[in-house]
Amino acid sequence: MPNEQSPVIELAIDLLSRASVTPEDAGCQKLIAERLSAVGFTNESMVFADTTNLWSRRDTNITIEDQAKTPNTPSNNSNDIVFCFAGHTDVVPVGNLDLWNTPPFEPTIIDGMLYARGAADMKGSLAAMIVATERFVEDHPDHQGSIAYLITSDEEGPFINGTTKVVDTLEARNEKITYCIIGEPSSTNSVGDIVKNGRRGSISATLTVKGKQGHVAYPEHVKNPIHLAMPALIELSQVEWDKGNDYFPATSFQLSNINSGTGATNVVPGHITALFNLRYSTELTDEIIVERVEAILNKHQLDYDIDWTFNGKPFITEHTGAEHGFLHAVSQAILTVTGNETQLSTSGGTSDGRFIAPTGAQVIELGPCNATIHQVNESVSCDDLEKLVDIYYHCLVNVLCSHK
Repeated sequence: MPNEQSPVIELAIDLLSRASVTPEDAGCQKLIAERLSAVGFTNESMVFADTTNLWSRRDTNITIEDQAKTPNTPSNNSNDIVFCFAGHTDVVPVGNLDLWNTPPFEPTIIDGMLYARGAADMKGSLAAMIVATERFVEDHPDHQGSIAYLITSDEEGPFINGTTKVVDTLEARNEKITYCIIGEPSSTNSVGDIVKNGRRGSISATLTVKGKQGHVAYPEHVKNPIHLAMPALIELSQVEWDKGNDYFPATSFQLSNINSGTGATNVVPGHITALFNLRYSTELTDEIIVERVEAILNKHQLDYDIDWTFNGKPFITEHTGAEHGFLHAVSQAILTVTGNETQLSTSGGTSDGRFIAPTGAQVIELGPCNATIHQVNESVSCDDLEKLVDIYYHCLVNVLCSHK
């Protein structure tokens, strides 16, 4: 049973009890909206197709309705600051139930660990954000700027009708986010030891190289697409795309699948299909990648079709060194609560930060340890959630009470 003295554990258990497998929300956002409404937030539900989203905002000066009418762009005026918590209520499927030690949607605390699907990714973070916000508003009801929440139910899914659609809506009415903390599980060994201050870009392709099918005994009558494609694929795998920079490692090219043939050993196939992905730094653009890849394919005189999927551009929130910079405020909050210095990282896959950062917002990811995410018996430390509440609280204080 939840500890009555721990609001974050109580709220986390309430959220985790809801089977919100993507794109289902299962009432999580309704619960979040009710909690935020009680401390002065105005809630706006945005439903696109099968996805439920929540945009909620508290401003000591204007309401969301006023904001929609009055363009708000970041400036040196502290009242223009919009501090946004972003996250998702959807979770990945539970997989084989027989492998779970406890039912995945019956949150259970064992030896200080809270077990449930979504405990670390990322309902624990959502609970910590809300409790921190409630505490902050009680202590600082007339804070500078605005506090906002952008919550989606499709981050673990196709990401078509979630954060990207909400951002498009906000952009259309010129409603800007200044600073954003996404509650993705960024930590490795202890809460706050790693903060993601950016992510690599991601671009994928489906390449089909065409040949001529026929009998292997008559090579003069066939064009083997496997033989034709391999030199180009090898060259692509060995290209030095860039050397990276201070924030990003060098761009990587990875083949993820190659498929060809009829299943018979005596038939030369008519085509080969290869899937590949590049995770790229801010040294490149997707346009440059497309141009370089297709130049290599053309150099090898291949007859091919290629379909590109643009998953997200790279983004970075730089450490300006300024006393009131966003990363400084977050780092100081972590130091205040844990006594430890945080490390900046851009490793890992993509996140919804790729949709928020292009608007001009400074985006970081800060959440609990990620050791069990997307696994059976997913769990989060109850003590880490308590610390996360304090960290988020001090982030709010450092930004909305100290900004000049």
